[in-house]
Amino acid sequence: MAVSKERKAELIKQYGKNEHDSGSAEVQVALLTERIKGLTAHMKTHQKDYHTRRGLLMLVGKRRRLLGYIKNKDVENYRSLIKNLGIRDNVQ
Repeated sequence: MAVSKERKAELIKQYGKNEHDSGSAEVQVALLTERIKGLTAHMKTHQKDYHTRRGLLMLVGKRRRLLGYIKNKDVENYRSLIKNLGIRDNVQ
């Protein structure tokens, strides 16, 4: 569910402009993707956890909005980001 400090620092280093860049859209998408993966695994064993389901859907919506922003700003950066994260291209 929660992303560990080490994994968060690793993602920031990989997708950010420097090791202190936690606010850029690319880093936010990477962190949201990690949280979504954890919640998806939780939901596979706890199908009736509707509170977690709502939170998961909210995270997916937030990630989708951020991906739309990145796509409008720089298409090549968007394509490389979704390829690296393993996300399907369904942003309009």
